[in-house]
Amino acid sequence: MSFFGDLSVVLRGARFRRLFGTRLVSQFGDGVYQAGLAGYIFFSPEQHSTAGAVALAFAILLLPFSVVGPFAGVLIDRWSRRQVLLVSSLVKAVLAAITAGLVAAGSNGVYFYAAALCVLSVNRFFLAALGAALPHVVPRARLMMANAVTPTSGTFATFAGAGVGAGLRVLAGDNPAATPVILLVAGAGFAGTALASLALRRRELGPDLEHESPEVNAAVRTIVTGLVDGVRHVWGRHPARYALGTIGGVRFAFGISTLITLLLYNNTFTEGGVAGFAGFSVALAASGAGFLVGAIATPWATQRLSADSWIATLLASGGAALLVFGLPFSPALFPAAAFAVGVMSQGVKVTVDTLVQRHVDDAFRGRVFTVYDMLFNGLFVAAAGLSAALVPPSGVSTSVVAAMAAGLALMGAGWAARSRALARAGRREPQ
Repeated sequence: MSFFGDLSVVLRGARFRRLFGTRLVSQFGDGVYQAGLAGYIFFSPEQHSTAGAVALAFAILLLPFSVVGPFAGVLIDRWSRRQVLLVSSLVKAVLAAITAGLVAAGSNGVYFYAAALCVLSVNRFFLAALGAALPHVVPRARLMMANAVTPTSGTFATFAGAGVGAGLRVLAGDNPAATPVILLVAGAGFAGTALASLALRRRELGPDLEHESPEVNAAVRTIVTGLVDGVRHVWGRHPARYALGTIGGVRFAFGISTLITLLLYNNTFTEGGVAGFAGFSVALAASGAGFLVGAIATPWATQRLSADSWIATLLASGGAALLVFGLPFSPALFPAAAFAVGVMSQGVKVTVDTLVQRHVDDAFRGRVFTVYDMLFNGLFVAAAGLSAALVPPSGVSTSVVAAMAAGLALMGAGWAARSRALARAGRREPQ
């Protein structure tokens, strides 16, 4: 079935539509906010970032959440997930306004980064709740379909928001008032998300705790113990464990490619500033088109291949595309590399999301998806930090791109071997 056919099927459910609308409004605001931050931090006039400066900015904005993020998972599994969506949206709206005020006052120091960090941290809380809530609004048999269309549609809402933010930035040129306006638009989007979440009933998204086991009751007594139980829970379920390891590897590669792309457009392909931001936006749009292709292809492919084989195919093709389109370091070819990485990333993510959701219990989903987010943030920052020591300010590093392609190929080989082993045993993981 096509992407739009799948979307029309899952949209028949009223509960799904309400959650879907909340996601779209929120992620549109996320895109606007991220565009405002990117323009302010990485593409200020006359700024030519070094790999170390880019990695430091990523660490300031993302790494602290990898420390405090685990505490959110237990609460997602204990509190009304609708309330998590509502309250986090309101908090993001207030913080976006505060960030806008700080930028208008010329702040780019600790208070600015603290406000931005809080917005992004709360957003990870929001996204973890969305992931844990999805199985409550669609039948189990349609989870793969829902995972193909909902996060992908949300990603496109993010790209649309980023496009609006980028357009405002380009139109305003280097006008200092541009970024505060962009951030206020994002805040309005977050406020709209809070209103959209009210269409959902307070207990509609779980968690289901009516029949808690003693182990679950013990897990929620302390946050640290709860997180450890969540890790143990997913560790004992091999498909989910392998899936999380793979998404961590893909995210690590994505962190490297993001740092390289920022440096190339800021220091090599352009003279930086608005021109660099515009070029980077083109690469981002190409990546977004790849996300759409990956989302459309995955439900079709997983009806014909096992999840293992599809992941192996995506990883191998992504590594090959990096060698063909990335290594020339050409402004004409680099968007093609971004497109290929987008196809691979979204195809793997849709498949991984479904494997994780199918193989973990609902009472642990919040903690598992928080671990998921920890991998996203921690490995992204780790990749940027490693790249800072290896990538020159120009962004041109043949050895780093080749190593990234080799890593993807090795992961793909592992999934291919698992697929063959299951085939010999006469088994196939449920799709």
